[in-house]
Amino acid sequence: MDSAPRPEAPKTKRHLPIVAQSAAIAPAAPVAPPVVAKAPAKPAKPKKKRPGSGIPARKIITNLVWLRRASQVGFFALFFFFLAQTAFRGTFSAQSGEPVRLPLPVEGFLLADPFVAAMTLLSTHQVYRGLAWSLGIVALTLVFGRVFCGWICPFGTLHHFFAWIFPSRYGKGMSRIDANLTHGWQSLKYYLMWAFLAAAVAGSAIGGLLDPICVAVRAIGLGVIPALQYLGIHGNDAIAASNVRPLQVAADGAQDVLAQQLWTANQSYFHQTWLIVFLLVAILFMNRFIPRFWCRALCPLGAFLGVMSRFALFGMEKDHAKCTDCNLCLVNCQGADSPQGGVKHRQDECHMCLNCESACPEDVIKFRFLPNRKGTVQKPDLQRRTVIASAAAGAVAIPAMRIANWPDRAYSEKVIRPPGSVEEREFLERCIRCAECMKVCPNNALHPAFFEAGLEGLWTPILVPRIGYCEYSCVLCGQVCPTGAIQKIDELQKTGKDDKTGKEQKPISMGTAMYDQGRCLPWAMATPCIVCEEFCPTSPKAIWAEDVEVPKRESKYKGKGEALAMETVKVQRPHVDPSLCIGCGACEKVCPIVDKPAVYVTNAGETRSKTNVILLENTSYGQG
Repeated sequence: MDSAPRPEAPKTKRHLPIVAQSAAIAPAAPVAPPVVAKAPAKPAKPKKKRPGSGIPARKIITNLVWLRRASQVGFFALFFFFLAQTAFRGTFSAQSGEPVRLPLPVEGFLLADPFVAAMTLLSTHQVYRGLAWSLGIVALTLVFGRVFCGWICPFGTLHHFFAWIFPSRYGKGMSRIDANLTHGWQSLKYYLMWAFLAAAVAGSAIGGLLDPICVAVRAIGLGVIPALQYLGIHGNDAIAASNVRPLQVAADGAQDVLAQQLWTANQSYFHQTWLIVFLLVAILFMNRFIPRFWCRALCPLGAFLGVMSRFALFGMEKDHAKCTDCNLCLVNCQGADSPQGGVKHRQDECHMCLNCESACPEDVIKFRFLPNRKGTVQKPDLQRRTVIASAAAGAVAIPAMRIANWPDRAYSEKVIRPPGSVEEREFLERCIRCAECMKVCPNNALHPAFFEAGLEGLWTPILVPRIGYCEYSCVLCGQVCPTGAIQKIDELQKTGKDDKTGKEQKPISMGTAMYDQGRCLPWAMATPCIVCEEFCPTSPKAIWAEDVEVPKRESKYKGKGEALAMETVKVQRPHVDPSLCIGCGACEKVCPIVDKPAVYVTNAGETRSKTNVILLENTSYGQG
């Protein structure tokens, strides 16, 4: 049986044609190997281009994204540098009579805050000195939208940084996309903004509690920097005890640099720090769930800029037909402003970070001047009734808080305001709780109030003499106050004397020292002590001593017929002259009675008040 015919072998060099086997057939001529046609080369796969590469316009956008990142780092570094410069590291006695001033505008970020300027304008009907700087941010917003939020704001940068270091637990998948979709709860910040602006109209700048620049200054200045100083000092002590020479040299060098550039001369402590820092940590922790949660949901400054951004000349334009629903724009969006194709863009939520255009592989998104607004939602989606309710709540809250604690008459005697402070009602109209004055105080004397000044006075500055006293010639708190709650005064107004010109006038008084004679050593225990008089800084001294002799408990009769002659001890009993006392608290600070001092300062007799007086001559009523 014949086998099935084999397929002909390919004619190549290895497989030649078979010659005939019959002898009658002449041998075949050698056959040249056939030329085998080469298969056409496969076309090379085009390399995938990174978003933003190859096209000049998109290269520009990618470069702008890096420029934005550099801007964020630079402005945050500037903010932190200004905050570090508020730490006074010298001594007033070493200044040779020269006035002490900070060389830099450390309050610059607060002065440039449009929301602070708006609150101050509504509550006081005037714009206080440097707050006109905020007009620059307003102009920038009217041209480029919320560029302040994406490029400048140090608190926004802090959230952006934490969201990058500790990325959302949702990762980069669909849950991250869902988190970056526009949500209804983002309107909360607009309702808070209207409530705070209405409260300002009612006469209180309480909105500073949530203003992002105020929150950053308060939390970092009162909590983070002192905590770093505490850890640094104790860490250096631990390294010093290790006896490892290289570590000791490195630690000493680092401590010297930090002591000169960041730390205060003495370790600072502030009341309410635990609560202030806890709120900061809680807000930052929310970035684990929703990137820049604060900026999207709570920031009243962002809401204020969002309202103005509807008029911006620069904005987003989308070519919806090109969109392939890859959602790369959503993954990288910072503001949850609906950058994806097929939906309208929320201009009021956009931070102008440019991440969406840089990430889009199809050139769907473009930022340009005078874009087509047909696919854009320009104003916030708010319910009119909720806006009215928010404004009404803010307006009603202020008089409701004042019912139990009317600021003109019945506030606590512990509310001792810094020198140069305006009258209490106006003080609450102006104070934004930024804590710049507390950070700059060289003696750690100013602290955030809790309920001493009522709920409305939460975190406003008060003097706590037991921790620190007001330096006699220091006027730094007035220099850094951005709203005029603490007026900018000079040494002549503070002390009543000018050593250079020889001028004299009545000094500013923050209160008056009082004595608890039942606790005072010379008064109650026949024990010599005159520390308070020695530390009184005024000239002549407001504390003066009365020389008296008091009997000893172990007294013995001196002799027969001298029954009334007993052994005595000479003491100096201190008294206060209210016409000279300025309420600085130096006496209370140094009183040796540890638990509760025998001498204490109250706000009675403060210069700023027309009613809280001891002597009529200390008020405007006594000045004709």
